[in-house]
Amino acid sequence: MAKKTSTPRVSTLASKVLSGKTTPNKTQQKTLAASVLAQDEKKGQGPKKS
Repeated sequence: MAKKTSTPRVSTLASKVLSGKTTPNKTQQKTLAASVLAQDEKKGQGPKKS
């Protein structure tokens, strides 16, 4: 199975957002969300934990 990774640009953006150095605009939010979903190996939601 191929290893799924983010581009350096997306990784840098995520780092800046998580550190509080920047607030993402709508386009950046969509880019980050798409990157996370593309790397999700288990599609859909898992069972809820109580």
